[in-house]
Order: sequence, then structure tokens, then C-alpha cells
Amino acid sequence: MQVLGDGDGNSGKYPIVVSTWPFTEAVRAAWRIVDSGFSAVDAVTEGCSACEELRCDGTVGPGGSPDESGETTIDALIMNGVTMEVGAVAAMRYVKDGIKAARLVMEHTKHTLLVGEKASAFAIAMGLPGPTNLSSLESIEKWGKWKENRCQPNFWKNVEPLHSCGPYHPKGNMDLGVAACSQENLMGIIESSSSHIGLHNHDTISMAAIDKMGRVAVGTSTNGATFKIPGRVGDGPIAGSSAYADDEVGACGATGDGDIMMRFLPCYQVVESMRQGMEPILAAKDAISRIARKFPDFVGAVVAINKNGVHAGACYGWTFQYSVRSPGMEDVEVFTVQPLNSSCNLICNK
Repeated sequence: MQVLGDGDGNSGKYPIVVSTWPFTEAVRAAWRIVDSGFSAVDAVTEGCSACEELRCDGTVGPGGSPDESGETTIDALIMNGVTMEVGAVAAMRYVKDGIKAARLVMEHTKHTLLVGEKASAFAIAMGLPGPTNLSSLESIEKWGKWKENRCQPNFWKNVEPLHSCGPYHPKGNMDLGVAACSQENLMGIIESSSSHIGLHNHDTISMAAIDKMGRVAVGTSTNGATFKIPGRVGDGPIAGSSAYADDEVGACGATGDGDIMMRFLPCYQVVESMRQGMEPILAAKDAISRIARKFPDFVGAVVAINKNGVHAGACYGWTFQYSVRSPGMEDVEVFTVQPLNSSCNLICNK
């Protein structure tokens, strides 16, 4: 297989690490690994693991984002852009090391995704610490206040009782074969759940790395949407949605309203657009615009990087930041992206 850089090894474009959000310590951790000559897979493992340990924004790793029952669970993914292998865990209980569990799935099974308590059992059997309580005093307090507020807001729709903590049942005598098609749906404009999504309650670390040999990998980790319905799986462990990598092209990472974004596989779209010759900035904007046309109130972002180390971001519904470390930088730099429904400009804040 051809090595990136047209066979010349390290052409000065890499190694490079790119991550969603100003998770600078995570990027530094990944950079130390990749700059020392280790693989891109090693780098994203170390970077995402650092974010889990730091509990970035309370939305990565243990101790944050309680579900309706007050429990914190973990979603994570890793993808090797050379082999196209993927490992992922979803709704994983009792094990805090999401990215390491995902890598174990990739390297020691022929599967792609393990879920729930069986994912936990697998991870523990493979040597990860557990079982352990993933809740924290902060997550328990947050859940308690939410319960006192009659479990508002939540992710239910078309149910009764509307303003309580349930149990819920379908509203009225809904005929699922007829009534589910509303006038709004006929217009092709659909209300999303993004009014419940925002900074500090729904962040994912999605990290891409290109190592000195030009090999590409991506990794993600999140504890998901705050007050999600138990059993919910977002876009974090879904290849092509939260992240995607192909060392012939580049990589993409995403964050935002995963329930909406996973329906469009935005990172797969970004990589395929770059494969067809689009620059990263255009590929990123195109992927976000496709979602916004159908869900004009969603919030989300993608960051794209091509095999030459050119990176760019696009977002909708919020201002997005992503972090980069490359050979020409003395330290991690944070880039701010204005939403497409605003000025669409990219500004570097060093």
C-alpha cells in the first residue's frame, strides 16, 4: 500500500493530531505518542483515554451525563484507516475506559460493536478495571435536580403524561400505521431534539491522527446525551457518523446532536467528498448543510483533515472549536468556526 506523502516518509505535514473542542490536554497526550514514532491508533487511544481520565466537560468518561435512571454509561469507537477495522462499545456499564475497550474489540474480535452489560463483561475479561460505579457526586446531584423538575426536559415525544417522570405510554389512541405521518413530515422539515443539546451536556471527543508514516486513525469517546432514555446509543460508536478514516483520503470527526447526525453519516460523507476532490472546508460544509436542510434546528459540527494535513471545520446551530497540533506548532492551537447560518468564517485563536 502506498504510504502517504508519496513514499517519502515524513514530509513535514505530519504527524498531526486534530480533535473536536478545546480538549488541549487530550491532544497533547496524543501528540506525545505520535511524535515519538508510535502509530496513529496508539495516538488516538492515548488522547481519548486522557480525555476520559480528565472527564472533559463532564461529557467524556465516567462521572457525567446521567441517563433517566441516574446512571452514566459509555460509548466509544476506534477506527484504523489503513485496515478499515473498527472496534466500538455502546451503552457500556461499569467500565470507565471506553476507548481501550473499543480497541480491544477491534484487535481481539472479528466483531465491530459490542453493547451493554455484555460489552462490560468482555472489557473486564480482557483486563480492564471493573466493575466500577461510573456515577459521581456531580452526576447524581444533576439527576436529582432534574427529577425535582418533573424530568424536564427529556427525549420523549407523543407520549402521556407530558409533564412528569412517567411511566409513559403513547398519546391517545395513536394508530402507528396512519397517525405517525404528520403534516410537518410531509413538508420534509422535521423537528429535532436539539433544543436539549448544547455545550457541556452533549460533547464528544472525536480525534483524528496521522502518524509519521502517514497512517490515519480516528477515535471517539462520550458518555452521551444528558438524561437520555436508558439504552440509547448515539453517534459516538457508529463508524461513519462520529468519525471515519481512510489513509488514502483523510479523516473526519463529529460532535453534536448524535440522534440526528447519525442518520446522515456525516463523517463518511466528508471523507467520500474529499475522495472526489473536495477541499476539507467544502466537504465539511457540504456534510453539515445536508443535515440542516432536513433539520433546521439541529446543532452539530464536523472537523475534516485530508491526507496532506489540511484541516477545516463546519458547524450549525452553535459556535464550534477544534484543536490541532502539527510539526509547525509550538503547542496545541484552537480554531474557532462560526456556524453556517452565520458568517461561515474560520478564525484561528492561538
